[in-house]
Amino acid sequence: MDRKELLAAFLDECPVLRVAYTLPAKTGLVLVDLVNGFCTPGMGPLAPPAPDARIGQMVDETDKLARRFFRERRPIFVFCDTHTPGVPEPPYPPHCEKGTGQEKLVAQLAWLEGFDDLSKVVRILPKDCINGFVGAIGNDGRNAIVDWVRSNKLEAIVVVGICTDICDSDFVVAMLSARNHGLMPTLKDIVLYEPATATYDLPKEVVATLGLPKTAAHPRDITHHIGLYTMQTRGAIIASGLNTTA
Repeated sequence: MDRKELLAAFLDECPVLRVAYTLPAKTGLVLVDLVNGFCTPGMGPLAPPAPDARIGQMVDETDKLARRFFRERRPIFVFCDTHTPGVPEPPYPPHCEKGTGQEKLVAQLAWLEGFDDLSKVVRILPKDCINGFVGAIGNDGRNAIVDWVRSNKLEAIVVVGICTDICDSDFVVAMLSARNHGLMPTLKDIVLYEPATATYDLPKEVVATLGLPKTAAHPRDITHHIGLYTMQTRGAIIASGLNTTA
């Protein structure tokens, strides 16, 4: 079975339902790791080596959506993968370290930095681990993303960013459990907006040429779908479009 046949069989056996989602009045937007170290060609070991159309589309869609939320004065929470130099995050090589520029938002989204804590709309938070929910826990034990949802009395959050099956999935699944546990009483829907998500492509043939272990293989189409399927089975809504409330 070749890769296309495998993908077709997988999509058939593990279907994902995509819907057009209508935004409640109280909806927030969460951006996950749209930083140079993951999105800008040549900016570190986990960045694409060359321009990547899928990642470019994700950035474009995120920019349009963020500007829409900003115009409508809907709250925006931004995670930026940011690591202390010399502190590894196994199994990945050092990346997005503070001071390298890899931890900064991509140029197209850098406008958000000018409104952090000024507009009361944008909140930017560096995180030092894959899971943004865990990364939002401060030294005082408070969780910034939980506080953000609660203070804005959000009924829904829309999640976008990279990587679908890693940082996106970990955050969404953790938020679903936190919601179900009653930590955010107003929160009903956690929505993954697929057009503004992406993951990386590392086929097994490339893994072999790079001398990496077989477990490093990461075929984009399959792993993207795994991320969507995992989030959906935990209770997330996978959206193909977003409508404004009537």
